[in-house]
Amino acid sequence: MPNRTEELEQVAEQVRACTRCPLYKTATKGVPGEGPANADIMMIGEGPGFHEDQQGRPFVGAAGKFLDELLSHINLKRSDIFITNVVKHRPPNNRDPLPEEIEACRPWLDQQIELIQPKVIVTISRFAMARWFPNEKISAIHGKAKRAGNMMIVPMFHPAAALHNINLRPVLIEDFKKLPNYIEQAKKADAGASAAQPIPQPKDPPAEQLKMF
Repeated sequence: MPNRTEELEQVAEQVRACTRCPLYKTATKGVPGEGPANADIMMIGEGPGFHEDQQGRPFVGAAGKFLDELLSHINLKRSDIFITNVVKHRPPNNRDPLPEEIEACRPWLDQQIELIQPKVIVTISRFAMARWFPNEKISAIHGKAKRAGNMMIVPMFHPAAALHNINLRPVLIEDFKKLPNYIEQAKKADAGASAAQPIPQPKDPPAEQLKMF
């Protein structure tokens, strides 16, 4: 029987060869995501950008460097968390992923969540946020956790947003500092210490209903 790490790599290989939607035709490489199979934190973005498409890795470039800084505030490194996206191939010209592309890629993300079983999922795109927070605005709910089963789902601004708006840097730092507490809350729920009822995962609502700000 393969272990979780091996199963994650099998998913990654399938992502790299995926032809479920047309995005693979214009992409250079599939970007399945990366990180340990036992990660407490899973981050879900939108889709690969130019550099990610070239390298086949998530969060390279300036936003990735700022992510490293954010993680340092809670004594974590990039290698401690699992990072992926709602779509695994780059949309042309970095356009928004279409609803049918998100749906085609959803089984890969579902498998990754099931295998990793993270304590906390951090959504850093409106498309990832839509899965658990339909019709919400990130400016209203950033840093506020919602329980989904034994996981805590925490919407946050994308680190790249803070590179364009310096006022968001302290906001993101403070939101990241909440993560250790959310991990502990999730662990208590997992151990049966919490009486909260699981929240079923809703279907993805239409992406166009959501606004970043």
